[in-house]
Amino acid sequence: MASLTQLEYLIAVDKHRHFGRAARACSVSQPTLSMQLHKLEEEYGVTFFDRTKQPILPNPEALPLIEQAKTILREYGKLKHMTLDSPGEPAGEFRLGVIPTIAPYLLPRFLGHFATAYPKVSLAVREMTTAQIIDALDRDELDAGILATPLDVPTLDERPLYYEPFHVYTSKSHPLAKVKNPTEDDLVANGIWLLTEGHCLRTQVLKLCSARKTSGVFKNVTLESGSMEMLMDLIDAGHGYTLLPAMSALKIPSERRSQLKEIKSPIPTREVSLVYRRSQYKQNVLKAISESVKTHLPKEVYPKRNPSLSIIQLK
Repeated sequence: MASLTQLEYLIAVDKHRHFGRAARACSVSQPTLSMQLHKLEEEYGVTFFDRTKQPILPNPEALPLIEQAKTILREYGKLKHMTLDSPGEPAGEFRLGVIPTIAPYLLPRFLGHFATAYPKVSLAVREMTTAQIIDALDRDELDAGILATPLDVPTLDERPLYYEPFHVYTSKSHPLAKVKNPTEDDLVANGIWLLTEGHCLRTQVLKLCSARKTSGVFKNVTLESGSMEMLMDLIDAGHGYTLLPAMSALKIPSERRSQLKEIKSPIPTREVSLVYRRSQYKQNVLKAISESVKTHLPKEVYPKRNPSLSIIQLK
């Protein structure tokens, strides 16, 4: 019968698609890992990987066995977590991904409280894009993510944390600078700065501004940046405008807040949620993160959805 160690080696090779990297991740020598995997193949009469490919690929007939191995290890993890846990006191390791347009503004608000309130939880936080978080959740490399929703991924559950309005941030030379409270119809594609491809905030802004074909700020310059601060600096230099989530807008100095415009109701808003696999068993840690975040939200965001908000979809 296969051992848990053998199943761990199998999943490591499937994850890394390389025997050497899988062995290093499991802290064993490559011959040891290869030998144990060979024993597993003999036991089940199947060759798990096509070793002629680089990177190596799982053979089609092995895919159901690999998925079942993941399920067994997940259930074993659940068993270990239950032995660590005590009523009302979350404990154990927890891996959390957060998208870049949320992480710098949300994490400083609640991490200190969480670390103090839940000392038995070992929380590992990574800044990742939405696509990376979804993939890592599917591979069991993350326990949860904080990102913009709804995602409409059948295997994932979404627990809304808050609703964050968008604001216009404009240079003094842009036409929007003369509008006290723009409406959604005032938001145009011309002269807007956008984050680079891969950021869900970019997708939401494109939807909001009807920017099917964007006209950049400069005809002969394109910008690829994942930094909202970079966009704000360009605007402060007198060029274009962008849309900022409310918590990032809080960082704007008082002398430049006249460049920040609240949008008339219904206010374009993003839903931010805690997202996790439907089979996730660390529900007590999920609840602790959710409560810690909600306790430390600024008044500029909404804890619940209401009719004055217009939630921007991601698709």
